[in-house]
Amino acid sequence: MSIVGKLLANRRAGDQGLAWHRPNLAGANTFEMTSPDFDHESSLNTIHAGKRVGGQDRSPALTWSPPPAGTAQLLLVIEDPDAPTKAPFVHAVALLDPTVNGIPQDALAGVDPAPGVWVLRSGWGRGYLGPAPIKGHGPHRYVFQLFALTEPIIAAGGKPVESAKPHAILEAGQSLARARIDAFYERL
Repeated sequence: MSIVGKLLANRRAGDQGLAWHRPNLAGANTFEMTSPDFDHESSLNTIHAGKRVGGQDRSPALTWSPPPAGTAQLLLVIEDPDAPTKAPFVHAVALLDPTVNGIPQDALAGVDPAPGVWVLRSGWGRGYLGPAPIKGHGPHRYVFQLFALTEPIIAAGGKPVESAKPHAILEAGQSLARARIDAFYERL
């Protein structure tokens, strides 16, 4: 077991900081989100993990049921509430056209995202950052959250959406409905 992982074993950001729990994103309704690459509360394949731990940083494919009428934009957020940080680590933030009902594998690439997908800043850089927990820290959950927004996000925190920090994006949206699917990854 890694000494750092062992020292930080009891330190976790926690669920309370997830986008899911933000009052402005707590839409009254839910809709369904699934993935052909993993089942809810199952493990992510190594291909979706970070390059630092032998993965390929390929975002998993996701599909969802139609969001409610009046959806202006979709907001996809992937967070790790088990990171040994003050707040969950943001692995991806993307805005999607409301007509998009799913994304293929690797659609959240920072350089060439899928059509209808605008990849924004995440915890480090732009685009999907695969799981790469500290060795020996134990299993980490990766929470894939999708929000149906009432208005498109054009600017956040006084900056254009492309350069805004993740927390500013999360504060800028108002949700009609939301969907969630969780996965696990552990670096042994």
